[in-house]
Order: sequence, then structure tokens, then C-alpha cells
Amino acid sequence: MQKLSLDALAREHLERAAAASTGRSASTVYGGHEHVLRQTLLALTAGTALADHENPGEATLLVLRGRVRLTSGDTDWEGRSGDLITVPDARHGLAALEDSAVLLTVAKTG
Repeated sequence: MQKLSLDALAREHLERAAAASTGRSASTVYGGHEHVLRQTLLALTAGTALADHENPGEATLLVLRGRVRLTSGDTDWEGRSGDLITVPDARHGLAALEDSAVLLTVAKTG
């Protein structure tokens, strides 16, 4: 069994994102490419975005800190601290409206 503080991890990665030229930082919290389930903490500084990309499986986004916008086609969802967003099974992108940390959970299909 492993226990970790998502709050401490979010704080650490927000500091790393602020220092990085890309404005982002990430680490796998659980799982990985060899597992069905993968959880990744992503930290993005305000104004930073992840370009549109395909969804590798069923996925959710838990906003740990800040405010983000998930977009897919002509639809978008805004999430704030504590919100859980279901990622659509379609191309999508993510933008940080303010310094933000999210927990992305993906269960690969196929």
C-alpha cells in the first residue's frame, strides 16, 4: 500500500511549473503504460494549455487547485477546485485559466 498527499504533490508541481519554460509539470501518481489504470498529476500555470489530443480511454479530470477549461469541438466545461469532469471520448484540449493542478485518471480501453 502507498499513501501520498495530493495537496503536497500539487504544491510541488505548481512550483515546478512556475519555474519551467513550458509552464507545466507532471508526474504519474499511480499505474503507467503497462497498467489499465493510470493517474497523473498535471500542474499548469495560468494561460498554459495542452493542445487538442485523442482520448486513450475512459478518463476523468479532478481539479485539485485553480480553474481549468476542457474543450472538445464546440463544447467546453469549466472546472474549479473540487470539480470532477468526465473527459469526452473525442479530441479535446485543456487550458489553465489560473495556476491549476489536476488529477487525470485514465482507464485504457483496448
